[in-house]
Amino acid sequence: MIITLSIVLCIASLMLVVLVLLHRGKGGGLSSMFGGSLYSSLSGSSVVERNLDRLTIITAVVWTICIIGLGLLYKAG
Repeated sequence: MIITLSIVLCIASLMLVVLVLLHRGKGGGLSSMFGGSLYSSLSGSSVVERNLDRLTIITAVVWTICIIGLGLLYKAG
C-alpha cells in the first residue's frame, strides 16, 4: 500500500508541476513557451481554461490524499 501511494504521489507531483506551469499568468509566463501559437489560439477559449483549472484541482486533491494516507500509514507502522 505504501509503495502504491508513493508511486501515485510521484505521478501527481509531476502532473501538478506541469499543470501549474501551463496556467496563463499575467505576463504569459512559461505557458507561452510550451505551446506557442497553438496554446495562444486555444487560450481564448474559456472551456480550455476551465478544464485546466478542474484538472489542476483534481490533481491537487489526489496529491493531498496521498500525503495524508502516507502519513497515516507511516505513523501506524
